[in-house]
Amino acid sequence: MNGATLKLIDLRSDTVTRPGAAMRAAMAAAEVGDDVYGDDPTVNRLQARAAELFGHEAALFAPSGTQTNLIALLTHCQRGDEYIVGQEAHTYKYEAGGGAVLGGIQPQPIAHQADGSLALADIEHAIKPDDFHFARSRLLALENTFGGRVLQPDYMKAATELVHRRGLATHLDGARICNAAVKLGISLRQAVTGFDSVSVCLSKGLGAPVGSVLCADREFIGRALRWRKMLGGGMRQAGILAAAGLYALEHNVERLTEDHENAVYLARGLSDVAEIKVDLPETNMVFADIPAGKCSRLAQALGRKGILATVEPQMRIVLHLDVSRADVERITAAFKEFFGG
Repeated sequence: MNGATLKLIDLRSDTVTRPGAAMRAAMAAAEVGDDVYGDDPTVNRLQARAAELFGHEAALFAPSGTQTNLIALLTHCQRGDEYIVGQEAHTYKYEAGGGAVLGGIQPQPIAHQADGSLALADIEHAIKPDDFHFARSRLLALENTFGGRVLQPDYMKAATELVHRRGLATHLDGARICNAAVKLGISLRQAVTGFDSVSVCLSKGLGAPVGSVLCADREFIGRALRWRKMLGGGMRQAGILAAAGLYALEHNVERLTEDHENAVYLARGLSDVAEIKVDLPETNMVFADIPAGKCSRLAQALGRKGILATVEPQMRIVLHLDVSRADVERITAAFKEFFGG
């Protein structure tokens, strides 16, 4: 049996998940209306459910996490303001500089600690005094999870309380916040405590094909709605997509534990290979150090086994709902065969 006849296992990201039969059925049966008019009942149900789950007054459905993060920046900040952010954070490094390009908002990046956090002293030092020489510090943007690691509630509480005392707002890039909540054994509401706004991706580990929700208070979401329109995020009969998001929130949060367990199982298997250095993961991401000279050949060998991965010296392997325990065993066997383990 060759790789062409095997089920493809895609380990590049949890963004590659595909809707299953039950999610597709929910999408096919969705009631729809014109969401720009506020008339799509399924979008409205998704927004109300997300707001309830994450402990906010309201929510706004948008096509992507990049857009909900950008909407949050534009709503929190004005031109000439700045937001404090980690130098490896998605909102700073991987979203094409949208806040600066489209909003005139200056990012103030600071270094991450080993656990992915930003040191409280560094955050406080980055806050500018009220002086016309400086951009106005308006917002702290954090991310949970970060590089597969979960920032702890005590840290999040300390960071948000610090900047609130200094008059700044807080935004959480919760691309994988459900992974964090499941790992910590706390509610989604508890996982976002202290944040004035939170972006929640539905299209990663939760398995929806498209979409994110931005949660905040009603006044904030009212202003955010204008930015969504300006950015082209009004999607008309979007209930077909919102139905997938509703299904994801109702059925795919607790099952994230399976991805976390599969990640640990894979890491333990890879640790048997002498040439691979791997740490036990906290969530659904396995990070492995691969000999640089073998990366290209390893990628080809995995491809022949029907395994798609981004093979680099610091390799990220992402587990998700389309990767089963049997698939993990296939992956482990492919690595061991290549390295002769």
